[in-house]
Amino acid sequence: MKDWSAALAAIGGADEIALLCHVGPDGDALGSMIGLGAALRARGSRVVASFGTATGEPFAVPPTYGFLPALDLLVKPDDFPVAPEVLVTFDTGSLDRLGSLADRVAAAGTSVVVDHHATNTRYGSVNLVDTDAAATAVVVAELLDRLDLPITAEVAAPLYTGLVTDTGSFKYVATTPAVHELAARLLATGIRHDLISRAIWDTASLPYVRLLGDVCSRAELDASAAGGLGLVWTTIRPDDLVRHGLGLADVEGVIDVVRTAQEAEVTAVLKGEPDSGAVRVSLRSKGVIDLGELCVPLGGGGHRYAAGFTSYDGFDSTLDRLRDALSSAPHLPA
Repeated sequence: MKDWSAALAAIGGADEIALLCHVGPDGDALGSMIGLGAALRARGSRVVASFGTATGEPFAVPPTYGFLPALDLLVKPDDFPVAPEVLVTFDTGSLDRLGSLADRVAAAGTSVVVDHHATNTRYGSVNLVDTDAAATAVVVAELLDRLDLPITAEVAAPLYTGLVTDTGSFKYVATTPAVHELAARLLATGIRHDLISRAIWDTASLPYVRLLGDVCSRAELDASAAGGLGLVWTTIRPDDLVRHGLGLADVEGVIDVVRTAQEAEVTAVLKGEPDSGAVRVSLRSKGVIDLGELCVPLGGGGHRYAAGFTSYDGFDSTLDRLRDALSSAPHLPA
């Protein structure tokens, strides 16, 4: 309650508010940020929003989310305020995930962290972290209610995007009756959920489809990994991205295809970051392995069933580290 009171005082009384989400934003990060930003602008506040970029990557909204309203709130990282009066971050479990804009947290008058990751490091001066929430968008909806700000269609569309992406279109275990109640409330504003879902799940460029074929064709199974529960893994290398004319933000959905393999508990997609040599590892589990806890000592974090980390050890060594971690990975209760 102390953090809620501090957040409401800071955001409720601010004329200028700066918003940030993590590098390579997904639907929940971007949707939560844009949803709150649209509501605050409608209130009369001056709002600016942004996110960091990976080395060599242009600043661009992932094409999947180009339909979102209020994207004009976004500015390039170089144009983001150096020392904002009030800074709000979204869906970002640790400071490093803000990339080149991480220094804005310490420079801000008040920094409010809005998140739902169990591995959140509470790096803000105020932390609204609800680990029981199915998405950061759920926390934002509560914040709007407490601020007495209406959820209009312009606000509902990005919040629905966050809700539907982090629940896997309402398939994941975090989907509760309250999640469906919030979805119904958002739909009641008149947003076109069918068009939102089509853009997120059923639309892809031909270069992406071709890359998907390449990546899936080299997927491998290590049946002995994770104590015999199994690991399916594949790689997306920088030359794959160059050959198909894609960026890292364009290939976030690859793991949702690879994870359907029934032979393994854990799925990993290792993505090579152009220019920097970094390897981003995305992980999914079917419910036995706690990936959030597994990724913390590897320098990452996330949810129980969806998490990740970044490595600078190359593909082979990174995969070896992952196998070692999986050999003693924490198991979730049955």
